[in-house]
Amino acid sequence: MKREVRLYNLILPVWLIWLFPQLLIFVAPANLLVDGLVLILTLMALKHQEKRAVVKALWGKFWIRGFLADFIGVLLLLPGGFLSSFLPNASWASEVDAAIMYNPFLHPLAFLWVLAGVALAGVCIYFFDRQAMAACELLTQREKHVVALTMAIVTAPWLFFLPIYWP
Repeated sequence: MKREVRLYNLILPVWLIWLFPQLLIFVAPANLLVDGLVLILTLMALKHQEKRAVVKALWGKFWIRGFLADFIGVLLLLPGGFLSSFLPNASWASEVDAAIMYNPFLHPLAFLWVLAGVALAGVCIYFFDRQAMAACELLTQREKHVVALTMAIVTAPWLFFLPIYWP
């Protein structure tokens, strides 16, 4: 039997780092690359003149805050992964918690729960990135909004939906 390993965040679920901290060596640079690429492409789309200075000022802030936002999204998912422990007499609870952890497409409630986690992380990314850009005088208010919204939508942890198991 072949073991399948998938890396999430935008690259892997944050809870996996808790179980296997050595994965951070691979995930952190990949996440930095994605965040930096999205920032650069957004600035290019905005036709911003000082891309290099903006990226230099913001990439690290976005990267750290992105991990924090993903962690907040995972905190919303964790109780859903243990529903059968909280509701031992509910027959549906074990189906839902298994679906949340392994394949959210197997149960509608699991899908909605994971969607809520991804949405919460995306909203956090937006507000955290707006906060990171507060002191950046290189961007207008409109550009700050566009950059934060793009980062929130593109770098939200969409791979929380990626099935680890498919029956």
